[in-house]
Amino acid sequence: MKIGLIRETKVPEDNRVALTPSHLAELQRCFPQDEFVVQSSETRAYSDEAYRNAGVQVAENVDDCDILFGIKEADIHTLIPNKHYFFFGHIAKMQAYNRPLLQTLMAKHITFSDYEYLVDDDNRRVCAFGWWAGIVGVYYTLRGYGLRHHLYELPQPDKHFTLEKLTQALRSVQLPPIKMLVTGNGRVSHGAQHLLETVGACRLTEEQFLADGPVNSLSFCAVDADHLVARNDGGAFSWDHFTQNPSAYHSDFMHWARQADVLVCAHFWAPEAPVYLSQENLADPTLRIRFIGDITCDIQGSIQSTLRASTHAEPYYDYNPITGQEEPAFSNDSNISVMAVDTCPNALALDTSAYFGDMLMQHVLTPLLKREHSNIIQRATILENGTLTPKFNYLEPFAKGE
Repeated sequence: MKIGLIRETKVPEDNRVALTPSHLAELQRCFPQDEFVVQSSETRAYSDEAYRNAGVQVAENVDDCDILFGIKEADIHTLIPNKHYFFFGHIAKMQAYNRPLLQTLMAKHITFSDYEYLVDDDNRRVCAFGWWAGIVGVYYTLRGYGLRHHLYELPQPDKHFTLEKLTQALRSVQLPPIKMLVTGNGRVSHGAQHLLETVGACRLTEEQFLADGPVNSLSFCAVDADHLVARNDGGAFSWDHFTQNPSAYHSDFMHWARQADVLVCAHFWAPEAPVYLSQENLADPTLRIRFIGDITCDIQGSIQSTLRASTHAEPYYDYNPITGQEEPAFSNDSNISVMAVDTCPNALALDTSAYFGDMLMQHVLTPLLKREHSNIIQRATILENGTLTPKFNYLEPFAKGE
């Protein structure tokens, strides 16, 4: 078997890798009967030289590989027929912008497994970047708050930025005495909470957060949907009922929004669920929030000031709550500043690649190279030789453009 690591082709560029030099060196040691090659790239956080120094072959052409690993969606013009690809496809939720990708994968008889659907028997994801997204999302949010209010300047991450450097940077400045509301209870939210606690932020109870009056230091409260929505019929909140009947609930967010200086969005949201902050809410003069770090980046979703995704080069823009339009970042004190980078983990490409590769080695590479059947891989496989698998048959009308 020959395994290839493809270069990232999506714009803007992604510096992460699925497998680091040390991962591939270990694979070569453990599976000497198989071959491993890295496609040459100038954008990776790990250089071609780093792979060569680890004893890994670097080449321009990977056409002779059996299985190919990337991070983001591969450019359709680079896809090689009759191969098995692994990457984040962003097609299973019928994202219209990636319909051509699905059509090309099918036309080229490709087997495709999507990292997003690598889950264990309890439906828990086993290869994900969410915790790191929470870390970077909070960093970008605090960095932007300092820029907006001319309080301090934190460094812009480059592709060699690390969690250690990020934490040191935050500890080197006087963080503001503000209330931050963190939503959600999954990996993203836990990462956000971890960083806040690491840099000394004070965790508040619900009662403390909702109480009037200032705080003496950077403070936060983490809440999930059971605190953010209410049933239309006045009944008690139930997770099962909420996930099955999201339209039976309405937003109960404003009493939080009136007490928060900064909002960090780390919650899961579906289009059928209530909108937490509508355009009307955002224009409400009692809304206290003037900075939103939307890590989940649902465009015009639960937080309607998220007009578009932003980039690592330009992470911020302003939302004018009166016009509902975008304006330049930090251009008016009455605007709401937005951070909506949708690839936050890329800011810590070295750390996140090592973390992701560890999981990939355990749950994907080891069973593949041992020639073992893997339910985890099977559950994540959207196409087999260009044909939709039974679990993903619902994508057929989407693939046809219907």
